[in-house]
Amino acid sequence: MPAAVRGGSQTQAKPRGKQPPSAKRAPARRPAATAAPRAEGAGISPKMALIASVAVLAMVGAGVLATGGRGERLVHDVGVGVDHRFGAAGFRLAAVHVEGASAMATPDIVAATGVYKDQPLLGLDLEAVRQSVEQVGWVKEARVVRLLPDTLVIAVVERKQLAVWQHGGRTLVIDERGQPIPEADPGRFPTLPLVVGLGGAEMAPGILPTLAQRPRLMERMEALVRVDNRRWDLRMKDGSIVQLPAVGEEEALGQLEQLDQRSHILELGFERIDLRNPDVVAVRPRQAVPAGQLVAEGA
Repeated sequence: MPAAVRGGSQTQAKPRGKQPPSAKRAPARRPAATAAPRAEGAGISPKMALIASVAVLAMVGAGVLATGGRGERLVHDVGVGVDHRFGAAGFRLAAVHVEGASAMATPDIVAATGVYKDQPLLGLDLEAVRQSVEQVGWVKEARVVRLLPDTLVIAVVERKQLAVWQHGGRTLVIDERGQPIPEADPGRFPTLPLVVGLGGAEMAPGILPTLAQRPRLMERMEALVRVDNRRWDLRMKDGSIVQLPAVGEEEALGQLEQLDQRSHILELGFERIDLRNPDVVAVRPRQAVPAGQLVAEGA
């Protein structure tokens, strides 16, 4: 049947010729996604490394409980591997911070840790580091903290320097308990009191706080001398001597203080003040040297 066409005219539809295969339009291709370049040495993030390593160590711990002694080597091997993995992720030592120590003590403390730059931080035995630090003479006690990703913090309580002690040809700085601080250079503590004699180091903490309460006496004292490991002599800067008793040192110093308040004896000068008898204060004045007479050295 002829096809009806609007407008009254008829046209015969022409068959559409087949296009050659080559003439077909190829479907448009989407451009392939370009992969981001992988940074050299990039791996998992430090956070993911930490989480994964904790999980691995937990599984290893369970394995040790199940296998007994056979798991010990596994623990060691995995621990080394984890340590290196953390190092690759950036957990390497870059800085050591020492808190609570003086500038003189800090180098000795850092040296005692035995750590080195770029050492894997999580492999450090903090307890061993703490014990090593507490072997340093400056240190009374220490605390060691690992501050991720790259810092080791060492907080110490430094021993207080009390005096410089001389005996047997040796000169040492001692602390508030009378214990030597071997690393301290006595020459760098010119303001500390000088203590001389056998037993002086151990006994100095008992008398120096009492002397410190009498600054007028302390500023004139050259040395605190231990006599026969029984009692003290105060050797003054002008060469005079104050002899203290074996017991009752504080009371004797009180007597001396009262005498000075009345007569200003510390300013007038004397050869010797004997306070060994609590009932009698014996003062030997300094003898005047006649004009033109020489005095032998040490007389």
